[in-house]
Amino acid sequence: MPTHTYFGRSASLPVGRSTRAPVQKSGGAGVAPRIDAEGFFEGYASLFGVADLGRDVVMPGAFRATLAQRTAGGVKQLWQHDPRHPVGEWLDIAEDHRGLRVLGRLDLELPKARELHRLITRGSVDGLSIGFKAESERRDPSTGLRQLEKLDLWEISIVSFPLLPQARIASRGDGRGIKGGGMPATVASRRRMAQF
Repeated sequence: MPTHTYFGRSASLPVGRSTRAPVQKSGGAGVAPRIDAEGFFEGYASLFGVADLGRDVVMPGAFRATLAQRTAGGVKQLWQHDPRHPVGEWLDIAEDHRGLRVLGRLDLELPKARELHRLITRGSVDGLSIGFKAESERRDPSTGLRQLEKLDLWEISIVSFPLLPQARIASRGDGRGIKGGGMPATVASRRRMAQF
């Protein structure tokens, strides 16, 4: 099956196609997201079974193989899918019943990351977007939706204009966070490790 690439794709931008580079899908909008003073944040980069504005649906288990091969540190954290703008690192990436759960940290020594921290804190930016190569997909003949069954995840970006509105940095005051009440317990241990 052919694989297409959509760079920086949103509802208002033209589509660029390629067969060798990863696909990028975005998601996010709404209230001010949760990020702490040290740059730690969490959210969902993709949701299973939800059609994005490009009519793609990520299926449960689509990331299983790539996450078995590549650790969270092997998936790049970028700003707007731009490889010239790495802004931090992913500390934890995992599939759960809902989608692709992420825990990340902005590198606040980088000027772009400090700027992004301010934008996230103000609620100006909260979208998350995945960059991937589709390894297995099929078209649902009844809906026309492309079902993404196996993905090679290359990067997850923080973005301005999301394609999947529900995939975003967890919002402040929602009382849920990823683990049901804010930042996961792993944040404290990651902070301690980062000090060494």
